[in-house]
Amino acid sequence: MQERGFPGIDSYSASTKELIEMGWAVRDKNFPSEIYFDFPVKTESISLTGANCALNCAHCGGHYLKGMTDIKNLSDREPFELNFTSALISGGCTSKGKVPFWNKIDLLKELRKNIRLNFHVGLVDEEEIRLLKDLADVVSFDFVGDEETIHEVYGLPYKIADYIQVYQELRKNVRVIPHVTLGLRGGTWSGEEKALKILQSNGVDALVLNVLIPTTGTLYEDKSPLDLEEVIRFIANARLRFPNTPLILGCMRPKGNYRQKLDQAAVALGINRIVMPTPKARKLAEDMGLKLKRGEECCAL
Repeated sequence: MQERGFPGIDSYSASTKELIEMGWAVRDKNFPSEIYFDFPVKTESISLTGANCALNCAHCGGHYLKGMTDIKNLSDREPFELNFTSALISGGCTSKGKVPFWNKIDLLKELRKNIRLNFHVGLVDEEEIRLLKDLADVVSFDFVGDEETIHEVYGLPYKIADYIQVYQELRKNVRVIPHVTLGLRGGTWSGEEKALKILQSNGVDALVLNVLIPTTGTLYEDKSPLDLEEVIRFIANARLRFPNTPLILGCMRPKGNYRQKLDQAAVALGINRIVMPTPKARKLAEDMGLKLKRGEECCAL
């Protein structure tokens, strides 16, 4: 087997290099010779709750809400004045793990007339899901395959069965792109493989894979991200598990040397999209003869 070489690959085990090659072979068989690199400059990230969240999750602690646009700042702006073509509608959760989008339903309907909307909604019920049917272009749904992770990270009493039920109901009404965060439970493996098995059995249109970033000010700030080679092996196996499904390396992943090596390996093993790829990953894609396609909106759109 001829290895698809790139800087740093020699540090990986022979079995990892073989998995990378196998992943590429599957991707090459099932997809065109192109890769999407997403730079979401035309997607506005909007928080429906400002910086407030009832959960104070272990991996976030409200940190990421601070970088989003508070929807209150949009209330007085006419749609034609918006300088973006799509929006990620998210925010803090209620104590029941829901993003309360229904409280801003009129404004969201106005936005929907002019731009595309990607929703993070959490564990919504059937009635709330029906509201999304004519409102969301897509729903990004964080799927967790381990109950201890649900309890520790989110502080919620739910079970995996609750996630399955919401995912199934969402799929009946809207386009759904599941997100699985590797190492979500403080940089340890905790049900990621089980999450993929469940999603595989329930149907997947596309899959976003993220990697926990230990974030300052959170419960996990002193943790370390997962071992890089283990992450690469997991993504390569996901490529084999979902041969015809677009796989996306999402925006949440550690920076620096970790990100650089991960991005290069992701290209080599057959990922379909990468959000904000490193320059060396872009160079590798060119060297491999892939046609580079630039996206300027959220990867789920």
